[in-house]
Amino acid sequence: MNLPPAVISIGLLAIANVFMTFAWYAHLKNLSTKPWFIAALASWGIALFEYLLQVPANRIGYQTMTLPQLKIVQEIITLTVFVPFAVLYMRTPIKLDYLWAGLCMLAAAWFMFRDSGAPA
Repeated sequence: MNLPPAVISIGLLAIANVFMTFAWYAHLKNLSTKPWFIAALASWGIALFEYLLQVPANRIGYQTMTLPQLKIVQEIITLTVFVPFAVLYMRTPIKLDYLWAGLCMLAAAWFMFRDSGAPA
């Protein structure tokens, strides 16, 4: 199976973002009683896996997307990963604001991808 570079990039970015979200926020729940430097070391260890996926994902994605397009895709993935993490793992109440934020991200993606052939 030969997947397009954008699909490979998005898949790798999604997996990387799961690691990133846990590195950035899981310590608030799991290591809240430990000193901050313990949480930082644990987060850095998790973040290593994120970078091992994110760097190749960006290189692959840059073959077919512009830098601003890659950034918007990353932000959409971030929101897509963060909301379930916040609700299911951190037990944050779900809010309608998540829907509005998602719609804003879709609008941002539309602006970034609407005329991919022309320079900005």
